[in-house]
Amino acid sequence: MLNHEINRAFRARLKKGGALLLPGAANALAARIIADLGFEAIYLSGAGLTNTYLGMPDLGFVSLPEIAQHTATIRDATDLPIVVDADTGFGNALNVRHTVRTLERAGASAIQIEDQVSPKRCGHFSGKDVVDLAEARSRIKAAADARQDENLLIVARTDARATLGFDAAIERAQAFIEDGADITFVEAPESTDEIRAIPARLKGTPQLVNLVVGGRTPIMDFDELNAMGFSLVLYANVALQGAVYGMQAALGKLKADGKLDESGPVAGFKERQRLVAKPFFDELERRYSTEKA
Repeated sequence: MLNHEINRAFRARLKKGGALLLPGAANALAARIIADLGFEAIYLSGAGLTNTYLGMPDLGFVSLPEIAQHTATIRDATDLPIVVDADTGFGNALNVRHTVRTLERAGASAIQIEDQVSPKRCGHFSGKDVVDLAEARSRIKAAADARQDENLLIVARTDARATLGFDAAIERAQAFIEDGADITFVEAPESTDEIRAIPARLKGTPQLVNLVVGGRTPIMDFDELNAMGFSLVLYANVALQGAVYGMQAALGKLKADGKLDESGPVAGFKERQRLVAKPFFDELERRYSTEKA
C-alpha cells in the first residue's frame, strides 16, 4: 500500500472516533509482531530505539538519520500507520522542517515533536526542562507547514507538567492546536484526575495518553480511557520490556542448564521464520530462479 493511502486511512480512523491502542516498536521485527497480533498502528519509540540500537538510556543520543532509517525499515515490513517519535525535531524551526520532510519520505504517518530543551530526556525521568512557549510554538508551526501530504499528522507533545505544572501543560497543548497540531500529547500526568482532565479541557482535538509501565502515570483500563475521550492509548515500550524479560529468562535458563531447546522459554524456529516472512522470500526465490525446471 502506498504511504499516502495509509496516511489517509489513519486520519479517517482517528476522525471516526474511539480509542486506538498503540504499541511501540523499536525495530522492524517488533513491528511485524505488532501487525501479526492485529493492532491498528505502530509507534516508533525514540526511547526504545535508543535502548535497543545503542544500548543507552533515553537522553537524546539518537539522531535523525537513525530514526529515518528505522522508520523506513518498519515501513517496508508493514502497511500499518507509523507514529514516529522525533524528539525535539533536532534543533530550531528550520531543523524541525527538515526533520518532518525527512521522516515523511521515510514512511511516517504521524510525527511527534516535543517542547523539551535539547538534548531531551525520557518523559518519565527527573531533570527535564522545556523551551519557552514562543520557541515551542515555532516548532509546531514549522512541522505543520513542512508536510507535503495533507494527511500526515503532527503530534505535539509537551513535557511542561514536570516543570511548569499541569495547567501550563494544558495551555501549551491548546496553543499547539492553534499552531496546526492534529494530536496533542500531555506527557507524564501524575494522577487519574489529571488524566481525566486532558480530554475534558482539550475538546475537539485527538489526545494521546502515554502509559509507561513503571513510570509516573497511573495505568488505567483501555475502556475507561476510551470513555474519557482519548484517541490514542500509547504503550511505547511494552514490547521492549517484554523482550528484555524474555531474553533474561531464556539466557538465564541457558546459563543455568548449559543447554536450551524448543521446550525452553523461546519462540520456535518455524515461528521465527514465519514472522520474518521466510515463505514469502522462498516464493520470490522460486519466481526469479534462473534454473530450468
